[in-house]
Amino acid sequence: MMHEKSVKLIVLCLMLTQWCLSPAVTADSSFEDNDFAEFEDFDSDDDFVEIQQSNVGPQLSPAEEIPTLTEKGLKRDHSILEDDDDDGIVEDEDEFFKDEEEFEGFDSPDKEDDDLDQKTEPKLTVAKIPMHFRTHWDSYWMEMLMLAGLMVYFINFFAGKAKNANLANRWFNTHRALLDDNFVLVGDDGKMDNEKNGLIKESESLYTLWCSGRTCCEGMLVELKMIKRQDVVSLMAGLMRPQQDQIHIKIDLTRGVMDTFVFFVGTKRTVTKVFKEYSDLSKYCTQVSKPEIRYNVPNGLSVLSEIPEATSAILENRVIITLTKYQQYIDYLHISDQFSGPVQQEDANTLKQPDTKPILWAGFNLPREGNMEAVKPLLVLIFYLMERLKTYRMSKEGKQKAERNRLRVEEEFLKSTHAARAEAAAQRREEKRKQEKERVMAEDDPEKQRRWEMKEQKRQAKKKAPKMKRLAVKSL
Repeated sequence: MMHEKSVKLIVLCLMLTQWCLSPAVTADSSFEDNDFAEFEDFDSDDDFVEIQQSNVGPQLSPAEEIPTLTEKGLKRDHSILEDDDDDGIVEDEDEFFKDEEEFEGFDSPDKEDDDLDQKTEPKLTVAKIPMHFRTHWDSYWMEMLMLAGLMVYFINFFAGKAKNANLANRWFNTHRALLDDNFVLVGDDGKMDNEKNGLIKESESLYTLWCSGRTCCEGMLVELKMIKRQDVVSLMAGLMRPQQDQIHIKIDLTRGVMDTFVFFVGTKRTVTKVFKEYSDLSKYCTQVSKPEIRYNVPNGLSVLSEIPEATSAILENRVIITLTKYQQYIDYLHISDQFSGPVQQEDANTLKQPDTKPILWAGFNLPREGNMEAVKPLLVLIFYLMERLKTYRMSKEGKQKAERNRLRVEEEFLKSTHAARAEAAAQRREEKRKQEKERVMAEDDPEKQRRWEMKEQKRQAKKKAPKMKRLAVKSL
């Protein structure tokens, strides 16, 4: 701080000396050698003013004025400033402007930046930009696996869909002539104008065909249930549990055409399954032991029979030969006059037996190689059984046994629903008395109302009275 003031004082003294000093001062021998020696003993501006006033002499003429500063004088002054290490040090301009005492209220940019940094420190968020995928394909293995799975699924979908359609059309073209010979209408779709007679596609793995116009039946429904080849998951499940393409033939027989009996023949696995699922088989049939000895059926097939007489009539020589020859394609044959569908859950509110109808059902496996000519005789077997049911009649003993079985089933049903029927009957009687009371009370006849109330009281008293049993005693 003292150095800066010294520099300023020297500059100011230099200017004032050239303009204001008298010749007497300059002529003094004591100041000839050093022009600025007079300022060496002055430490403040006040001392300098006093000395200047004491040395003021007479007024100088214009000719005697102090000459202007020359280049030589400036150089000499500049050398004095540089060599005077004891009096002051010239500082940098930036440091000069940072002096708080000289420049009050002046805020340097560096100081403001420091204060701003101390008050609010900005939070920088650097975005993580991933590298280009072409440089590291291994980072997208999950996406590539999903795309590969989708591609395999769609390829399998279209391939499986086309194969199922091809198998269904092949079966229909193979059996078309036989169906036309036995039915008037083949491929009815339920419309008035049947534009396209043929298979109806229900799904990618299910095709149906409806045929009608034949004696002893109301119609025949053919269902082609293919393996779900369009579904990868179903194909993978089929590796653990093998599946086959199947054809299911359902014929609704005309009432009164066949006698009253229930019959079923099929593979052991199918027999075990349907015996629990269908009510007509569980109520009327029993499983025949050793059917291969009793009815000559091939090994691997089981028989459910209600009337042995009827079972022997159905499993005649021609049918046994067909079952033996085409055993690998046969799943089941179901004949019943009491078919009512799957077993229904017990419901206390059910007061009526389910409706029944006579049916002829059959299920066959289709060849894996797609040769539909191999299963054509099985459709011929169905038509033969239809004609056989129309002409066959049981003996008197067989009909009586079938009648007793139906009465037994009806009694079991009535027993199981006795409580529900009694409750329903009581509710109907109560509703009837309520209506009668409303009718009597609506009339303007007090005598009639009184008689009705007396009648009701007697009924209530009789209902509450203990019941007594009357015994008849013979007189001696």
